[in-house]
Amino acid sequence: MDNQRLFLFMALAAVLFLIYESWMQDYGRPAQLPVTPAAQTSGTPGIPMPNAAEIPTVATTPTGVVPTLAADAVPTHETLIRVETDRLRLDISPRGATIANAWLVDYAIVPEHPDEKFQLLKPLPPNLFVVQSGLLGEKPDLLPTHEAVFTSANTHYILDAGSDQLEVVLDWTNNAGVRVKQIYTLTRGSYLIQSRQVVENGTADPLIARAYNQLQRTDWYDPNEPSFIHTFTGGVYYSPEEHYKKVDLEEIAKNKLDRTVTDGWIAMMQHYFLAAWIPPRGVAETFYTNALNNSRYIIGKYSPAVSIEPNSAHTFENQLFVGPKLQDTLEDIAPGLELAIDYGWLTVIAKPIFWLLGWIHAVVGNWGWSIIVLTILIKLAFYKLSETSYRSMAHMRQITPRLQALKDRYGDDKQRLNQAMMELYKTEKINPLGGCLPILIQIPVFIALYWVLLESVEMRHAPFVLWLNNLSAPDPYFILPLIMGVSMFVQQKLNPAPPDPLQAKIMMSLPFVFTVFFAFFPSGLVLYWTVNNLLSIAQQWKITRDLELETAKRRR
Repeated sequence: MDNQRLFLFMALAAVLFLIYESWMQDYGRPAQLPVTPAAQTSGTPGIPMPNAAEIPTVATTPTGVVPTLAADAVPTHETLIRVETDRLRLDISPRGATIANAWLVDYAIVPEHPDEKFQLLKPLPPNLFVVQSGLLGEKPDLLPTHEAVFTSANTHYILDAGSDQLEVVLDWTNNAGVRVKQIYTLTRGSYLIQSRQVVENGTADPLIARAYNQLQRTDWYDPNEPSFIHTFTGGVYYSPEEHYKKVDLEEIAKNKLDRTVTDGWIAMMQHYFLAAWIPPRGVAETFYTNALNNSRYIIGKYSPAVSIEPNSAHTFENQLFVGPKLQDTLEDIAPGLELAIDYGWLTVIAKPIFWLLGWIHAVVGNWGWSIIVLTILIKLAFYKLSETSYRSMAHMRQITPRLQALKDRYGDDKQRLNQAMMELYKTEKINPLGGCLPILIQIPVFIALYWVLLESVEMRHAPFVLWLNNLSAPDPYFILPLIMGVSMFVQQKLNPAPPDPLQAKIMMSLPFVFTVFFAFFPSGLVLYWTVNNLLSIAQQWKITRDLELETAKRRR
């Protein structure tokens, strides 16, 4: 029974370890596995297609959309088409109308240099990440893949101050009479891009076509992100049947996805940001993955085949999201897209916490103060549970000398010692484990808040006060973790010391261990834990004082 406090601290240590294990399992970087030659194709790239019996006019069955470029997704000598809105700055390559570069205007690389914007899409390693589209049919030369060269009337498009939308048109034609227009429509205040592939059949025969859209990337490395933080980089897809499914880069290298989905979407994501293709609703499209032997990974989708009659046209419509994981924004775009903000297995608790945190921020205007107010509210919600725990600890503190006397009296006779301790607890009406359950109940809230602070892009580069200019990063001077460690030490002193000397030494070392551990955590989480400790100290001190006064009155 004298193991109560050790049990509590070990439970917390176990929780932190489980957080880290879950962190690494879900978000750790996969090893760069070699890809077998079967994962490659040569010649004209294609995409997986249904059995030829389903579409009799299609004679071939390509094996996968795989760029034939050896190193770069976009040739470096090409003149790129610049597109600028109030949210995005894009570079579109004429080759395949590929979106090669994307900078997010509202997000900086580091808070110290706000003019250097964060680049999500990039055509060259490291951190290669591009958006590709194309068309395929029974005759490869009649339709442009993502390697065909388009033309554009302009090389620079800017959203005018008086306009809400900007349309970028790229054109491709061949000698057979087929014309394809790739049209991107960008909207003011939005990261969502409308994509249209307009196919005009000027030939004398029906034209069989299907559209594909894919995302290609390498693994993500951020030199500005703490080495201790490893977040998920890889593909995800959503279907109404399976809901949100992760496909990490290691899985892409091992197994190819081939699944027909209606009303779903695909994405490549990394910490805080993602690019996603959202097909039109009601259309059964096939999702696929592929891998190249130079550590590039693909997730994509292709449409059903469409027969376009001579002298007619067909439009393949899709939506493309390129931007941050803003929960409210993603919810309005497509069902399940908000799940890209991955709060783990405690999403049911984390989402209300995020909502409450956002509501507080709307009032106070600072995420640091919002965390403090949230901590106070959580503390108030668990006040009665905490009170039970602290009263139990205060009672244990009062009888610690008597427990030590029993230990000295019975020495190594564990059976008689435990019997005497149980009698003492019964006499004093103390449940030695009474403080465990309230604390254990609060642990899921702590884990959920951990995921909220780690995953919410709203916390990225969020300033607080003084030197704390980024709540999503560790404290650069380790001041806040030291304050947390001191508060933990003071809180420990208010608790009864374990009778066992070895346990006492372990308990004394825990504040130092946790200080080192929390030194690598986001400062927003450390802020929560520090404020929680300070409030706990105040509550525990009050309860201990009240209990001592009650005891003194009874003795009179």
